[in-house]
Amino acid sequence: MLSAILRFIALRPLFSLVILGFPVILLIAVGLLTIMALKFLIFVVLPIALIIWVVRKVFKNSGPDTAA
Repeated sequence: MLSAILRFIALRPLFSLVILGFPVILLIAVGLLTIMALKFLIFVVLPIALIIWVVRKVFKNSGPDTAA
């Protein structure tokens, strides 16, 4: 089995590079997209949500019609 794979790679280097390289490129792309999405969530969405939450908390408790 291993010798057949090695012969396949040796006989068709470009074709085997495409077959073996595509999953690696796909994994790298998915990993980079995941990291970018997490960074977006942490550095953009979370601060905006935190600011909105704090502003709502402050203005909700300071209104005259607040029933405690």
